[in-house]
Amino acid sequence: MTETRPIVLELRTITKRFGPLVANDAVDLVMRKGEILALLGENGAGKTTLMNILFGHYLADAGEVLVADAHGGLQPLPPGSPHAALAAGIGMVHQHFTLAENLTVLDNITLGTEPLFALHRSTRAARAKLEDLMARSGLTVDLDATVARLAVGERQRIEILKALYRDARILVLDEPTAVLTPQESDGLFATLRALAAQGLSVVFISHKLNEVVSASDRVAVLRGGRKVAERETAGADRATLAELMVGRPIAASRREPREPGRTVLKLDAVSVAGHDVRTRLASVSLDLREGEVVGVAGVSGNGQTALASLVCGLVAPSAGTMTLLDQALTEFDPGAFVAAGIGRIPEDRHSEGVVGSMSIAENVALETIGTERFQTGGFLKFGAMRQAAEEAIRGYEIKCPGPDAPIRLLSGGNMQKAILARALDGAPKLIIANQPTRGLDVGAVAEVHRRLLAARMRGAAVLLISEDLDELFELSDRIAVMFRSRLTAALPSAGLDLKTLGLMMAGHDPAEVAA
Repeated sequence: MTETRPIVLELRTITKRFGPLVANDAVDLVMRKGEILALLGENGAGKTTLMNILFGHYLADAGEVLVADAHGGLQPLPPGSPHAALAAGIGMVHQHFTLAENLTVLDNITLGTEPLFALHRSTRAARAKLEDLMARSGLTVDLDATVARLAVGERQRIEILKALYRDARILVLDEPTAVLTPQESDGLFATLRALAAQGLSVVFISHKLNEVVSASDRVAVLRGGRKVAERETAGADRATLAELMVGRPIAASRREPREPGRTVLKLDAVSVAGHDVRTRLASVSLDLREGEVVGVAGVSGNGQTALASLVCGLVAPSAGTMTLLDQALTEFDPGAFVAAGIGRIPEDRHSEGVVGSMSIAENVALETIGTERFQTGGFLKFGAMRQAAEEAIRGYEIKCPGPDAPIRLLSGGNMQKAILARALDGAPKLIIANQPTRGLDVGAVAEVHRRLLAARMRGAAVLLISEDLDELFELSDRIAVMFRSRLTAALPSAGLDLKTLGLMMAGHDPAEVAA
């Protein structure tokens, strides 16, 4: 039982407000040595805010944080000071990595730990410490590699090594598997369990119930800024946790039988010139039909980004032909594609989906800002933009201060709902959904799935690019696999299983897999 372990961290009645919004409401939380605690809750529940208060990024309006000293006694942590948190042995790995891509792994890890005006620099001690850490933790990475050349999973290891290098006793991970493949996620949690066995205390924020149940010792659930439940994971189940998160039972999405209609988009031996496998396509052929979801699986970085950019009009093909409703596409411009009836849900909602400093109303209207609906004689119709945003807020249940609030203030799930409202506005003929539920909680995922399936039933063609294999099987009528810039034929999802799909993702030919 975890109760026999010494307490290393205690949060007492933490309260934080952002204007009228209460992000944390008198939250209490205890961490013990060597345990893995999952902090669960839907988007906007206050999980990240609570951890940012712990690490000193935010100042709490009320409450205090206490950390065990060298003798095991709990001492108050100075508020609003990341430096004090680091000195107390608290390390934090954010959902979006904070690495300098032009520097080596070694330089990234040691950055900020060395004297600023030293006459010379010696890395021998740092290398020795890191080699020992890697041997004990299993977090192996080439210390001399440039970060820009590393895969996402390797970057995750660097972020954890940064915290361990600073002698972290308590490690906080915000959505640690949001950009990892299932295999990378399994490896990460195996590492965390090994570190916990050595005495490290780990708290991770997650929406994924599978990993919460399998990886944590204890789970705390936040809803609406309040802690509504806390229990040993061994006695918890997914259905109960999901209901605790959102306050109601979650109905699973169902893909109803539907006969596909005419071809909406056809790619015939299309290639895209790029400098690496991520940005290149090699003779890709695909057809998307009315009333059909075609899923694209693949390990991250195999050309999915290039495919999404192509069908959204962001890049032009270097060879092959593309047709939309039997009309050859010759003008490769995102605005022209939107006008032609293509809606897009981009892969990265922060850098590609929204402009954070602009209002919700401006972002909802952003992709059709030049139409008569939102503009007359070169002047913007702010009233129409505000009305469209209010309709989106009501229709998609977007939790926000109002249409004039900067969209950067929204949680990830509510930001995604705003993007979804914009993408589906006007009933597009074709929807490009690129990682549409990455980092979303179970309630938000269910809503995104429901909207995409509803669009399918009304006759839209949906291209679903996802690294979530369960999502692909749940939504897709056919599934294709991207591997090293090439795309397999799209096969009926009913005839595939996880093992077969995994082999195809590793580069095996579909015919060989079937045999």
